[in-house]
Amino acid sequence: QVQLVESGGGSVQAGGSLRLACAASEYSNPGNCMGWFRQAPGKEREGVATIYIGGIRTYYADSVKGRFTISQDNAKNTVYLQMNSLKPDDTAMYYCAAAFTSGTVCSNGPVEDIFPYWGQGTQVTVSS
Repeated sequence: QVQLVESGGGSVQAGGSLRLACAASEYSNPGNCMGWFRQAPGKEREGVATIYIGGIRTYYADSVKGRFTISQDNAKNTVYLQMNSLKPDDTAMYYCAAAFTSGTVCSNGPVEDIFPYWGQGTQVTVSS
């Protein structure tokens, strides 16, 4: 069965960095579109970034553009989210998701309804 496992979350001070990883179960190919979402308590879940077929197309939410970078290591079957210049507003549970879709859909802004596979989440806490 398809399994996605996030790691790399933790607590950092504002301005710090974290690198999240989302590893797919061995011998699985969960999708050509991988996405990162986040949800803070009392707020809607929002799309953070997506990557299509290893990076030929990417998407970033305006709130993270220029600070976060999504990448993929096909050999390790893992997608990463490098998070720099972290702000307290970045505090949330971060989830990775996978889907088979078009490059246009994948890079137009992630819509959570199209993603059938989800990880369990990893907590990111940014303090002042």
